[in-house]
Amino acid sequence: MPQQSDDYKVNLEVFEGPLDLLLYLIRRDELDIYDIPIERITSQYMEYLDMMRMLDLGIAGEFLVMAATLMMIKSRMLLPVEARTAEEESEDDWVDPRLDLVRQLVEYKKFKDAAARLLEREVMQGEIFASGGDQPTPEEPPDSSQLLGDVGLFDLLTAFQEILKHAPVEPLGHLDPILWTVPDKMEQIISLSKRQGSVNFSRLFTPTSPRGEIIVTFLALLELLRLRQIQVQQNAAFFEIMILPVTETDMGALLPAPVIGGAEHVQA
Repeated sequence: MPQQSDDYKVNLEVFEGPLDLLLYLIRRDELDIYDIPIERITSQYMEYLDMMRMLDLGIAGEFLVMAATLMMIKSRMLLPVEARTAEEESEDDWVDPRLDLVRQLVEYKKFKDAAARLLEREVMQGEIFASGGDQPTPEEPPDSSQLLGDVGLFDLLTAFQEILKHAPVEPLGHLDPILWTVPDKMEQIISLSKRQGSVNFSRLFTPTSPRGEIIVTFLALLELLRLRQIQVQQNAAFFEIMILPVTETDMGALLPAPVIGGAEHVQA
């Protein structure tokens, strides 16, 4: 398998925190935030951390602290009932170890939802223009099924994970020559998006793409997002992620992408 250069590191400019990742996993699987299946969530959380390490993402210490917290909660939840109550005076004194985590998630969700509503109001206000005449009649809102929403880093990691699962297994000890570089893949993605107008995320890969090429292509995508040379959007949750070129009009409206940089010299 092609190897990445040892001195390559990725520095995050904007990165969602561990609570955001947990909330993303809960929403994605439609779980009850007040009754979190801690074993399942912990396994999924660790899978995302493994992906971040594989991509050389700069994992903040708070992600590792949350991983340790989840493991501690998981171990306490797996204790037999007798072992749990042995540390307490009675069964009534036992406190669910998930309680503090649930409180944090609920509070975080409140602020996140409030921020989303404020952003919606800001966008709406930006489209309102004062007039000297009568109150203008509002236009019919567009069909929500046709709206494209922003894609976060965790959405991209989920799509990347699905592609990686179907990558062909390479022989143990087999090393291919260097065939791909991040700059080359960046040029391919830009060219493809401009030529077709929009490209499905899965179309960047072929069924026979080796893991090394998949990783380099994904890093190229993240670098283009950091440089704001492309956009990634999707119609709704679980829909195909779309890659669109950035026009001059879009440049002023784009928000900083929650992605990474420093991929100029990566090879695989």
